[in-house]
Amino acid sequence: MLILKRWLEHIGGLLFLALFVVFILQIGARFLFNQPLPWTDELAVVLYVWVIFWACAFMVPATAHVSVDVLVNRFPPSIRAGLHTLGQLMLGGLALWALPASWDYVWFMRREATAVMGLPLFWVFLPLLVALVMLVLKAIHNAWQLAQTLRSLP
Repeated sequence: MLILKRWLEHIGGLLFLALFVVFILQIGARFLFNQPLPWTDELAVVLYVWVIFWACAFMVPATAHVSVDVLVNRFPPSIRAGLHTLGQLMLGGLALWALPASWDYVWFMRREATAVMGLPLFWVFLPLLVALVMLVLKAIHNAWQLAQTLRSLP
């Protein structure tokens, strides 16, 4: 499992590196050679979408996401674990609820293409689906772990 996580992180790093290279190429073409390359703008946006959703799905742990836990931290550990479990179930449930409509939209967008490169928008928005599926799986996993913690508390 650790090897898979490392490969997924490497893919995320390569996506970010590609975004950086395209961005530098874009700046160089525009300002050094006064010859803007339209495809670089489009590819940078596509790569940005992929980097954000890839990182959300595979690289950023749940504890690193922004959360407001001022009130939750005032409760005893058993109630705190229960509230965190409920929060994970709500997050996973919302992602699961959004999945069918998101799939319909992404599947519909396969008919449209980007303006310059002609890339089908299905491939542009596909990482949204990956991120939603991973949110559901992570929420189930985290809720299970929190429930196990809850059982061990007095």
